[in-house]
Amino acid sequence: MIYMLKPLKFNIKFFFIVLVILFYSCKEDKKTDSTFAFTNDLIHETSPYLLQHAHNPVNWRAWSPEIFEEAQKEDKLVLISIGYSSCHWCHVMEKETFEDEEVAKIMNENYISVKVDREERPDVDQVYQTAIQLIGENGGWPLNAITLPNGKPLYLGTYLPKAQWNEVLQKVNALYRENPEQANSYADGLSQGIQETNLLEISSEFEKLTVESLQASIENWKPQWDADLGGDKGLQKFMSFNALNFLLDYGVLTKDAETLKHVENTLNQMANGGIYDHIGGGFYRYSTDPQWKVPHFEKMLYDNAQAVGLYSKAYSVFEEPIFKDIVFETIAFLDREMKNPEGGYYATLDADSDGEEGKFYVWKLKELNSVLGKDFDLFAKYFNVQEQNAWEEDKYILYKGGDEKGFLAENGMSTSDFTKLKSEWRTKLLKVRETRVRPTTDDKILTSWNALLIKGLTKAYETFGEASLLNNATSIFDFIQSKSYSNEKLLHSFKEGSKQEASFLEDYTFLADASLELYSATTDDKYLDFSKELTQVVERDFTDAATGMYTFNKNQELISKIIKTNDGDIPSANSVMAHNLLRIGHIDYNKEYLNKAKTMLTTLLPRVNEYPNGYAHWNSLLANVTHPYFEIAVIGKNAEELVKELQKKNIPNALIVGNTSESEAPLFKDRYFEAETFIYVCQNSTCKLPVKTVAEALVQIKNF
Repeated sequence: MIYMLKPLKFNIKFFFIVLVILFYSCKEDKKTDSTFAFTNDLIHETSPYLLQHAHNPVNWRAWSPEIFEEAQKEDKLVLISIGYSSCHWCHVMEKETFEDEEVAKIMNENYISVKVDREERPDVDQVYQTAIQLIGENGGWPLNAITLPNGKPLYLGTYLPKAQWNEVLQKVNALYRENPEQANSYADGLSQGIQETNLLEISSEFEKLTVESLQASIENWKPQWDADLGGDKGLQKFMSFNALNFLLDYGVLTKDAETLKHVENTLNQMANGGIYDHIGGGFYRYSTDPQWKVPHFEKMLYDNAQAVGLYSKAYSVFEEPIFKDIVFETIAFLDREMKNPEGGYYATLDADSDGEEGKFYVWKLKELNSVLGKDFDLFAKYFNVQEQNAWEEDKYILYKGGDEKGFLAENGMSTSDFTKLKSEWRTKLLKVRETRVRPTTDDKILTSWNALLIKGLTKAYETFGEASLLNNATSIFDFIQSKSYSNEKLLHSFKEGSKQEASFLEDYTFLADASLELYSATTDDKYLDFSKELTQVVERDFTDAATGMYTFNKNQELISKIIKTNDGDIPSANSVMAHNLLRIGHIDYNKEYLNKAKTMLTTLLPRVNEYPNGYAHWNSLLANVTHPYFEIAVIGKNAEELVKELQKKNIPNALIVGNTSESEAPLFKDRYFEAETFIYVCQNSTCKLPVKTVAEALVQIKNF
């Protein structure tokens, strides 16, 4: 398809091609250097995605500011192609187009071509994704941006087959050569539009932060809920873990039965559906249908990290045995398939193996019969392996009907016997699966995503009390401190031999958040001190005075600064920062931090109310400031034990901290008595009389 590009501020016409295909993923098997006739500069990179393009005939370069200096000297357009290692259509376009010598000739003669791994440089991706949305198109990957020598976008599109891509290359280059004034005028206008998306009017009208505004946000959201299948309505299903986390807390806090029912149903539907790997554990990226049955088979660390924390919290509320199973099976998967031997966790597993999507995960009838023998019929009934449920011809995705109690009664089995049988099934099928060609692993270690796992594991420890969970969380923390942190600089991406030096707001805020979680779980001051240190770095290096928010990155080397506030698959770094300011503010009685968090929230309140599912973590903050927020301080020799007991209660809107010795910190000062351990329940530094038991503290919370 060919469209006319008509930016709002300019009457400029030229043809471009856009075909948007979102959220699929796969990766070609890596070949040896000797297989290829070409090698470009990407051969020196460590990103799996960039290395996949290192033998294209295109003279790809890795992203650097020097690219644009060179482009201006040579008066060449810059072609920026953005993707990631498990992006299906990125690799389709590579195979069809970027491996073609005819295409490469056009690109090499007329453009400086740059490949970007969006997971290494999310800031670059964010700028050009914003640009494509401004021209009325959906974003996605691969994202191909043709820019002026100064980086301002002239063309934006996603996947294109060879013939259409060639047409784009020739027409955009001709426009620039034959009518540079028009090209520059258009690019200037679009770049100005990108900058204007960052405009926010700071507001400190705290009186707008009301219970009613929170309720309005929820009421705006409820019509989008799928009452039968869970999640939000739509032709596909996406697992919004941070949104569900907010809804769970809101439901408990306000005793909203409808919200709690929706969360419980959604978590059950996800746990039973094909979006969950019932043999190996862990969630796939999203469901291509509304029933959660047919997944896109890519596995992401950030999804599974958040799943561990959310299902742990949900277990403490609903006590559903399947929620506990999900937690420990997902952790087992992460440890088995995504863990670096030194302690960090890898980014993604591809959807494809041996050239087919899902081949590693799906089953054929003959294979299941052979492995399971006499158990096949029962297995097939439980996991819906019937001909009418085949994904493709003789390819089956396992999913459960959901009513396990009814299934057990129908088949005359006890829960314990069936649990043992399922374990035997998994062991047998995992053994077979391990003989298959594995999906490839993107083995870079991203700080922000690993911080999400630290938080998830810590929440699991608080819920289930198993020391191994906390040990794993602290091991990841130690890995990041050792490998990715030095002189107050936190690397975004780590891999041995990598030249990456970028660091982003999300790395500092997510790790500060995780460090606060560890402080609460361990009562060890070093985690609090580190969280404060990271928060101070953010204040110093990322503050944007014009908006009252924080910029995406410290170094403004792009055509526009980025102020990202909306929550997506993961919370926005700004919303996490606001939460950090709130908690540290309560720990230290720091009114400046508390007011800053409230100012950020007030500034965004119209968006939070209008788009609640896209600002869910901000809604969590709104719940914190519109309902009583408790500071629960435990001090004395038995503080750790009482803190553990309190954390198992899952008290929304509560900061739980402890100390086993004397401390000058505001929450503990003058409250240590050598022979006793006391619990202080406080609100805004006003405390009830100290009590000795959790039961007494819970009564105080109820009647504060």
